[in-house]
Amino acid sequence: MPPKKQVYQFKVTLKDVKPPIWRRIQVPSTYSFWDLHVAIQDAMGWLDCHLHEFRVKDVSGQMLSFGIPDEDFGDDDILPGWKHKISKYLSLVRPTFEYVYDFGDDWRHKVELEAVLPAEPKATYPCCIKGKRACPPEDCGGPWGYEELLQVLGDPAHAGYEDMKAWVDSMKEEAFDPEAFDPSSVEFWNPKERFDLAFNDAM
Repeated sequence: MPPKKQVYQFKVTLKDVKPPIWRRIQVPSTYSFWDLHVAIQDAMGWLDCHLHEFRVKDVSGQMLSFGIPDEDFGDDDILPGWKHKISKYLSLVRPTFEYVYDFGDDWRHKVELEAVLPAEPKATYPCCIKGKRACPPEDCGGPWGYEELLQVLGDPAHAGYEDMKAWVDSMKEEAFDPEAFDPSSVEFWNPKERFDLAFNDAM
């Protein structure tokens, strides 16, 4: 009999933001780090328009980095995420690692492998099964810039309220509600299509 298909269940929590913004996702155990990157982007609500990096400790305690190597900047230590399967590096013994998105705003995510589960025969993966609060707008200045943004949006009498609200609304397809999140609204891209789009655009 062929081996049963498995899925990895992760909880992804955005660091340095309160109340917490988080997602619980399930992905195939066959995924690469690139595939997981795409799933996290889609579940969180990021637009995948900046660089990213996974920081994972191997069995020896050495920190490994997976992402998109940039030869122009001498990123020899960053391993190409699409060439490395998550199953080789992740386990319930070492369940926690870090995902960083946008090195300017420096959005750091705690990613925890919660469970390794048998795949449901009729289920579609990846999937987002739970989460809380909306993803911050892109390019808002990281956790501290986002905190300031929420303070301004929470005070219609603030001098910068109208300009800030107009900018935030222009970044989203609908009015921005920092408390809103619906797992059923998450749409996942095919990682291969995202890869082809990203690298064809870069050429």
